[in-house]
Amino acid sequence: MKKLTNYMKKHLTIISLLTFSISSFAQDRMYGKTWAGRSEVMAQNGMVCTSHPLSTQAAIEILRAGGSAVDAAIAANAMEGMVEPHVNGIGGDIFAIVWDAKTQRLYGLNGSGRSPYSLTLEEFKKRGLTHIPATGPLPISVPGCVDGWFELHKKFGKLPMEKILSHAISYGRNGFPVHDELAMSLQNVPRLYGKFPNIKEHYYPNGEVPKRGDIFKNPNLANTLEKIAKGGRDAFYKGEIAQTIDAFMKKNGGFLSAKDLADHTSTWIEPVSTNYRGYDVWELPPNGQGIAALQMLNILEGYDFSKIPYGSTEHVHLFTEAKKLVFEDRAKFYADPEFAKIPVKSLISKEYAAERRKLIDPNKAATHYDAGNPALREGDTIYLTVADKDGNMVSLIQSNYRGFGSGMMPDGLGFIFQDRGELYNLKEGENNTYAPHKRPFQTIIPAFVTKDGKPFMSFGVMGGAFQPMGHVQIIMDVVDFGMNLQEAGDAPRLNHDGSSEPTGEPMEGVGMITMESGIPYETIRGLMQKGHKVGYTLGQYGGYQAIRYDPVRKVYFGASESRKDGHAAGF
Repeated sequence: MKKLTNYMKKHLTIISLLTFSISSFAQDRMYGKTWAGRSEVMAQNGMVCTSHPLSTQAAIEILRAGGSAVDAAIAANAMEGMVEPHVNGIGGDIFAIVWDAKTQRLYGLNGSGRSPYSLTLEEFKKRGLTHIPATGPLPISVPGCVDGWFELHKKFGKLPMEKILSHAISYGRNGFPVHDELAMSLQNVPRLYGKFPNIKEHYYPNGEVPKRGDIFKNPNLANTLEKIAKGGRDAFYKGEIAQTIDAFMKKNGGFLSAKDLADHTSTWIEPVSTNYRGYDVWELPPNGQGIAALQMLNILEGYDFSKIPYGSTEHVHLFTEAKKLVFEDRAKFYADPEFAKIPVKSLISKEYAAERRKLIDPNKAATHYDAGNPALREGDTIYLTVADKDGNMVSLIQSNYRGFGSGMMPDGLGFIFQDRGELYNLKEGENNTYAPHKRPFQTIIPAFVTKDGKPFMSFGVMGGAFQPMGHVQIIMDVVDFGMNLQEAGDAPRLNHDGSSEPTGEPMEGVGMITMESGIPYETIRGLMQKGHKVGYTLGQYGGYQAIRYDPVRKVYFGASESRKDGHAAGF
């Protein structure tokens, strides 16, 4: 409970006098839900939804030049790494779900990297660590982003990579204005990352961190991307870049080596699904947490939300208890399937959900749940989505994990390594226990929805452990509560902290529900009466993008995140 208490003191204000009404969430509009801040974007020939306008523009230009949805998604991701380095970049991992119009099926890509061969569990023991630190060399795993790009491009690309990466390269050399979210994040760089090599020279060479509206350039990253565009994925994993990384790690006490990079591969995997009231919701299986959303939906399907109002005490209570149940399984089972047996089919089955649902008390918040035993019946980021004129759709997510990642920036390359390795468990004998050349538990999850075997919606909600909760809220908003994509994105969100984690932390009593100000006070009071702890905080509710396809009128509908700098555009 100590961890949650400290978190509350630092970030939360316990609600006692919150009286906002849901209608105060946005300015008055003549149509749509009262909280919707803008309309869906509609277009016929292509749609792009990303978290920054320059990234959306780059992808639109690729589509107009005859590129595929995958080409445009790669262009947008490269631009995101340039303009939003605080949440993603080529030092991180990537996952994608692709709807291929030609074969009429979904493809899943796991582009996550593995831990270094030379870093062992014994090394952590020698250092007296019970948890892997967030910064420095210890949490660094192989960055999978670049290989993921080339795997996607090889299967679904049309244009050359020189063209696809040209926008990011140009902005790296010529600069771009620092936007609000980046400016806010950069203020923390000296305090959190200033002690690490190359950070000062890169982010504040004149002793001053760039401010909102300042022009920021990253010629080192532009040069790196140019080498990748010309030399392919091997330029990163086997060539000069790999040697630079190897030398940097040796010089700074790191473990990532040229061999770790040379041996890296992405994995094509089959997405898995559950049917929620006639809609097939698709996620990628572990080492990610996507199936947590499917497990939650299976539990919640047992309740009639046509009779349970949106934002009501009953809605929030049932959602929270379903999350608690599922996150116990998430902590126990989700890991690299090459190192642990994960009963995915049983975990996402309707039968297992029915048994778990019986544990929910409709009138009381649970203080403890155990993980289930499904095996007996047979565990910061950017998100973007793109659709093209041929009907192909891409759901893509990519991340450093936490902020600027590990803080470790290799000499002259212009990017920071992820700290995804922080998510291993250092307790022996667990599914997610650290081991060399093992993929860590991953939080980043793309999603997709089909109906009657045809594409319906490509979407995602970034934000660490919030992501499965965000996915479920979007599906419920659209399916149960009849919202369009933008209304679903703008609707007030809720989060729950305090469940057991794959890194070894146990469940902390009832935990804490936090929510945005649009939830009425009557709901908050009702939740308190059921034993929940309720509060509110800023910035814990993810970043959302979505595209829906209307097959009758052949129109794409796009939506983007109003809480950030999201931008949906089509043509």
